[in-house]
Amino acid sequence: SIEVTRPDTIVLGLGFPTLIPENGNVSMTVTKNTGVLISGVIFDAGPQNSPVLLQVGSAGKRDQHNGHISNSASDPSGLYDVFIRIGGAKPGRATVSVVVNSDNVILDDLWIWRADHGKGVGWTKNTADTGLIVNGNNVTAYGLFVEHYQKYEVIWNGNGGTDIFFQNEMPYDPPSQAAWMEAPGVDGWAAFKVADTVTSFNGYGMGSYSFFNQGVNIYAANAFEVPTTLPPSSMNDLLTIFLSTSGFGGILNVIDDTGGSATIANPDTPVTVVSFP
Repeated sequence: SIEVTRPDTIVLGLGFPTLIPENGNVSMTVTKNTGVLISGVIFDAGPQNSPVLLQVGSAGKRDQHNGHISNSASDPSGLYDVFIRIGGAKPGRATVSVVVNSDNVILDDLWIWRADHGKGVGWTKNTADTGLIVNGNNVTAYGLFVEHYQKYEVIWNGNGGTDIFFQNEMPYDPPSQAAWMEAPGVDGWAAFKVADTVTSFNGYGMGSYSFFNQGVNIYAANAFEVPTTLPPSSMNDLLTIFLSTSGFGGILNVIDDTGGSATIANPDTPVTVVSFP
């Protein structure tokens, strides 16, 4: 791994250099959590499965009191114009793409992509569970794009988080409903999961779209799942869309069994929830 060990380090890619782990390792870890900025870098998955591609904050040094790593709000770390690819350019696998263990991190323009076309693409080829896991508190994302992962695309475990704009396409290629189930009796996987333990989170302008193209009906019960105990109007301007009449199945609800379905009955039509809960 490339280890970023000094506070206030800037890792700036010139011409979008691409980092590819060849031995199933983590491409980059940030072990100091104050003022580290990473920008203009592509992380490609390698031929051997990596547990994580980019990790901000060392999971092995968690605060025993609050379960995550503190980071100064006055000197936050940030990821700017950072892109992830699982397959597409070359065959690759990674269980999780980005993990944020630190508090007060800024995420600005992240495209986190399990490839739906290109080299090494297929349900059992470019395997990847989750694009982004946020464990830190007070993390803010501006312009978050996460696509085609095979389980929850985003898992947000930290309190005080904010996401302003989220774009998602669910995986195109689940071979059957049985192969893509969040739990017994729960079809598919939500694109954005706010953990049940979270007490405060705000989301604005968040969309999830389906295009299941394997010729069988595949459904997701919800695009978004959040605790119903969040303060009123924590989630704002949410939508789902059934992208193409050549697709199958669809998304049955926008958020927490609320909002109605996006299926062949209403293709290319936004199904919206303006405010929740």
